[in-house]
Amino acid sequence: MIDQAIISAIVEEGCSIEGRMSFSGTAKVSGQFNGEIFSRDDLVITETGFVKADVEVGSLVLKGTFEGNITAHNKVVMLPPAHFKGTVTAPSLKIEEGVVFEGASYIPKS
Repeated sequence: MIDQAIISAIVEEGCSIEGRMSFSGTAKVSGQFNGEIFSRDDLVITETGFVKADVEVGSLVLKGTFEGNITAHNKVVMLPPAHFKGTVTAPSLKIEEGVVFEGASYIPKS
């Protein structure tokens, strides 16, 4: 599971960042991020995380709040108490019961 991977970038609770983030490995956002996020690797947005961004990553796990567009090359998993507003483009999308999803989802053509 992505949550147990070694974390290479962290935006902790109480931290607020605006701009463009790119990383290798797994990044965890528990604070606020506004801007753009790019990586071929994994992004985890925790229960306390708030992200308003255009995101392109390998995989994403969302437990917090997200507004914007997600493009994932592998998968997106949304777990309660996640709140999502935007568009998801991914070959695999899992939304568990209890997640608030406002938007659209697309599966790219191979």
